Amino acid sequence: MSEQIVTVTSSLPAAAFLVPLAAGALVFLGRKLQRAFWQGTALLASGITFLIGLRMSGQVLSGAVLTTWGNELRVDALSALMVVVIGGGGFLATLYSVRYVTRPGLLTRAGAEATARRMPTFYGLVLWFLATMVWGCVTNNIVMLYVAVEATTLTSGLLVAFYWDRRALEAGYKYLMLLTIGITFALLGCVLLYASAAATGQIDGGKALLISEVRHVAHLIPAGTALLIVAFLVIGFGTKAGIAPFHPWLPDAHAEAPTPVSVLLSGVMIKMAMYALARTVSIFYPNWPQLTVFAVALGTFTMVLGIVIALTQDDLKRLLAYSSVSQMGYVLVGLGLGTYLGCYGGLFHLLNHAIYKALLFMCVGAVIYATGIRKVSELGGLARSMPITSACFFLGALAIAGFPPLNGFMSKLTVYLALAKAGLWWAVVIALAASVLTMVVLVRAAYTVFWGSPQGAALAQLQVREVPVVMWVPMVILAGACVVLGIFPQAPFPLLDKAAAVLATVGR
Repeated sequence: MSEQIVTVTSSLPAAAFLVPLAAGALVFLGRKLQRAFWQGTALLASGITFLIGLRMSGQVLSGAVLTTWGNELRVDALSALMVVVIGGGGFLATLYSVRYVTRPGLLTRAGAEATARRMPTFYGLVLWFLATMVWGCVTNNIVMLYVAVEATTLTSGLLVAFYWDRRALEAGYKYLMLLTIGITFALLGCVLLYASAAATGQIDGGKALLISEVRHVAHLIPAGTALLIVAFLVIGFGTKAGIAPFHPWLPDAHAEAPTPVSVLLSGVMIKMAMYALARTVSIFYPNWPQLTVFAVALGTFTMVLGIVIALTQDDLKRLLAYSSVSQMGYVLVGLGLGTYLGCYGGLFHLLNHAIYKALLFMCVGAVIYATGIRKVSELGGLARSMPITSACFFLGALAIAGFPPLNGFMSKLTVYLALAKAGLWWAVVIALAASVLTMVVLVRAAYTVFWGSPQGAALAQLQVREVPVVMWVPMVILAGACVVLGIFPQAPFPLLDKAAAVLATVGR
């Protein structure tokens, strides 16, 4: 017997993105005020967004679907999960940034005066970045989904280029150009999906814009048109999600952006793009099971390519960026299976990756904050002077590799079981091999940086200390989440269960 869903009109979906949007405008208007105002506003707004996500999750778990402005905004379990991830990640990244951005050279490559002058712009853009991501996850309108994803490109592109020197501008330009070209394919897919749904004659033009309505007529769309729509959506949203071979923007963007922005890009933004891909493409799964093999093949290719390139990286941020490419392959494989178990594993891994990748980028940012160095070959022996950072990085490295009893192990195990249940043993072998390579890459980097012999003349001249408490508290929270969700994987089950059911085409 299926669970009864009750549609409830609520202001929460709108508030979830209007709060950070308004707060960003407030920061820009108050740019002549003090740093405490900008940072306090950003912390308050991101924290409220997280709490709204939790509140919506509670209502969704009670059997409700929240709607605003008719059915233009619609929050089910999948949307609520994403708002929690975005709000939580945004709050911790903002908290981490409170001290990080005050050190000259880390927010801008100019002096303290230039850093202070540009700080309100930074926090205003961060808040608008969060607002556009949340908007993309609560909208039920196909075209507005594209607009929201493109808006995240514009706001995050300005953050990627925030240093405003040649390297940052080149990375920002590459980021904007590649993602805009990619997202144009998503626009074509969204428009074609709308036109095809309206052409079925089963729903009127207005309702053909709503994803929840298009699901009911997707089976009437001609096969050739449906495959073209899927191809456009995969290229468009897949580019934004960092799926290979559409990933070249990602390493440069992560490497050149200020570390709090890298946390948001890898920990949150690429998850939002994967949400957009899953939300749109999944409507075709009941009638096109062949898409499963394509999704699994693309996902395993992404896993392997990302981690193999990561093996060759000396820059810590680029290493983590390529490992993000690899990890998104696991999410794509799980969601691409279209089964309940696969979708559950994919969403669980999405949640886990948001946690430990944010943790790892924060740890790397702590190393840069303390030493000014980001190359593995120029670091070593930092564990004695940075015990909290070293412990958090090592734990994050084990979590991303899928080492028990940490959270990455449980989500990867779920994906493996889903693949095995589908009879795709070749994909299980590839995924396991990618996990082994991930352990080699991350554990090797952790050992070299924190326990290896100190290397480089620059490091020898430094008096390295642990980062301030406001920076390591978010790291400890995320490290604790890696342990808790590994030992108690049932903790997020109620929300993940309902979110997986939204996407799954094969029952539990």
